[in-house]
Amino acid sequence: MALFADLNIVNTSDTDRKRLQSLIENAAHLGYSTVAINHVAEFQGKKLEIAKPIAVTELYPSPPIVQGKSKPIKILTRLTVIVSDAAHCNDLRITSPHTRSYDIVAVLPKTEKLFHVACMTLDIDLICINVIEKQPFHFRRPSVNGAIERGIYFELAYSPAIKDSTMRRYTISNALSLMQICKGKNIIMSSAAERPLELRGPYDIANLGLLFGLTEGDAKAALSTNCRAALLHGETRKTALGVIYTVKKASATEEKDEGTPLSKRAKTKSD
Repeated sequence: MALFADLNIVNTSDTDRKRLQSLIENAAHLGYSTVAINHVAEFQGKKLEIAKPIAVTELYPSPPIVQGKSKPIKILTRLTVIVSDAAHCNDLRITSPHTRSYDIVAVLPKTEKLFHVACMTLDIDLICINVIEKQPFHFRRPSVNGAIERGIYFELAYSPAIKDSTMRRYTISNALSLMQICKGKNIIMSSAAERPLELRGPYDIANLGLLFGLTEGDAKAALSTNCRAALLHGETRKTALGVIYTVKKASATEEKDEGTPLSKRAKTKSD
């Protein structure tokens, strides 16, 4: 049996723990083995304040058991940054300790240029597709293929389609536009739920994926294997950034102690 994941349980308020607990309990009851609590951050001018991720142990000393399984639900943390200016991307290239502390990092680009930058250069795991309004730009094959080659996944959220008929049209239209380019590759579907009633079971969402232009197999993968691959990408990103940070710190210490730059020492050894 597949292990299903919902990587977008929206954290609208750090103080409303009961709502989050209710969402997670409902997700476990519907059969999701993994959920991610999503903190959405938007730039105020040129600055971005990234809060620390919510402490899972504060929500549950013992997480609820997944329906039909003997294991508790796995709760992860996610950061989604809304970018509307090229300058905003610089903060996502820096090895911020707050960014590294999240299991998943996603962006919602507002322009075609920012979408291209997110696909090709940013150290992220997910790119969110706008589903609450008409897509303001066309998806380009080089950008989409670049993201797929880098192991980045595209997220389609389904709860707006449940709330409103207009947003349902936008969701289906934008999803179909993306499918024409990516052919169902590297897609995940998640709820972006703010209330328990906005959650649906994984098999219902797999059927909804058919309306988005996914095949039956791709729709199921968008809730299971693709989610696991996105999580693995997040683990690799955190590990790689940690290694870079450690190497830089060690290098600086060695240069300070010995007074000789590493580049010169390497050149001397090779000679």
